[in-house]
Amino acid sequence: MMKRREFVTASAATAGASLLGIDAMAETLANRRTWVSDEINVGVIGVGSRGKYMMRLFLRIPGVRVTALCDVYEPRFAEGREITGEDTPAYRDYRQMLDSASELNAVIVASPLSFHGEHMVASLERGLHVYGEKAIGLTVDDCNAIVRVAQNSGRWFQTGLQYRYAPWYREAIDRIRTGEIGRVTHVYGYWHRNYNWRRPVPDPSLERLINWRLYREYSGGLLAELGSHQIDVANWIFDEAPTSVIGTGGITFYHDGRETFDNVQAVFTYPSGGTHVFSSIIGNHNVGYQVNVYGTGGSVKLTLEDGTFYYEPARANSAVPQELIERGVHTSATLSTRGDMPYRGPGLPIEVPEGEAGNPTFLAAASFIESMRNNARPFADEQVGWRSAVAVALGNRAIRGERHVEFAEHLEAKE
Repeated sequence: MMKRREFVTASAATAGASLLGIDAMAETLANRRTWVSDEINVGVIGVGSRGKYMMRLFLRIPGVRVTALCDVYEPRFAEGREITGEDTPAYRDYRQMLDSASELNAVIVASPLSFHGEHMVASLERGLHVYGEKAIGLTVDDCNAIVRVAQNSGRWFQTGLQYRYAPWYREAIDRIRTGEIGRVTHVYGYWHRNYNWRRPVPDPSLERLINWRLYREYSGGLLAELGSHQIDVANWIFDEAPTSVIGTGGITFYHDGRETFDNVQAVFTYPSGGTHVFSSIIGNHNVGYQVNVYGTGGSVKLTLEDGTFYYEPARANSAVPQELIERGVHTSATLSTRGDMPYRGPGLPIEVPEGEAGNPTFLAAASFIESMRNNARPFADEQVGWRSAVAVALGNRAIRGERHVEFAEHLEAKE
């Protein structure tokens, strides 16, 4: 079982893991010659929108084939085969796929969140490497089981937290670690959309199958589907995991029978004193996706496409003059607000590679395959996934009514 002390302390091996040279990986892969022994056969559990997107990316990597498909919704079989260009074997039951597809080397798990634990554990137990979409599990118990089996299986597990592989994120965090913006105290994460998250359903009986993200039985809501990324970035920046969370949320925009909230707000506290504030709403897109990192000497704004450094002006001397102490002074009711408008000046942008070399999800997929070929631990391994997913699970407890959750109360019991 995972323990609280293992959660709070980031793994040194993970923090220092090699990224297998992914700055140049896209170019390397484009020119790579593969041998039969170098070929990787991949199965996919969950051939929905995310599963199909991941298939397309993996198939751009030389030597990779998708040789098995699994989904409970049969129309996905034809859609998957259109991507593979083959009459790829398809299964309604993942156990049948794992039993029948003996040539498989790895599995992509892109099923609804509530099934991640079952699908990832079964794949690892069959001796297969796993690329598991985030969050890795819906509950703390799910997350514990995945990590335990991954560590005992002798196979690699990589979680789909792809911004671990974004060149501008890596550069930003490397520079933060050198002290370029001083001591980081706060990370503010936003993912705001004007999009109801609902998909059209051809038959009412398919509502929960297709719109699973809207129902708590299957989904961790906005904190899992969106916030898991920013939580992971905050964990990465602070080089530790949170110890408590307060949260709130509600259904404000879309009163359509959904159970997961259409807006959530959570504040995570870290053992060294750092704070991560996350907000997601899907009724207004003004802020969009941002991660704002605040340090004592500057700030960094990271988006889905770029990053920029900003630097604080020198602080004025705040010591009270002796003359003021002796004579006093007449003051107005409030201090001057001059200078408190949002900063709109230039920052120092991070250079972002073009094409696949700047596509975090492609680089994540490519790095997973290279981890298999080189027998090297993935950078976004099961420990990274565990810390993000457990924070999501406990954050949802706070958001859904407990308001304040101490992680120790839910992790120490697992020892």
